[in-house]
Amino acid sequence: MGFVFRKRIKAGKNTAVNLSKSGASVSERVGPVTISSRGRVTIRILPGLSFRLGRRR
Repeated sequence: MGFVFRKRIKAGKNTAVNLSKSGASVSERVGPVTISSRGRVTIRILPGLSFRLGRRR
């Protein structure tokens, strides 16, 4: 297991800029769904439980 660097900066009410080792991306939240500029979709089911779809690293 290695170290992971991630930083999330809020850019608006439902928008965030995400910084990581592999670069930057933007995510937009619409209700329980979060859509990333890298093609990942995350659906929040319960607090602490989510389902991710889309491209893997």
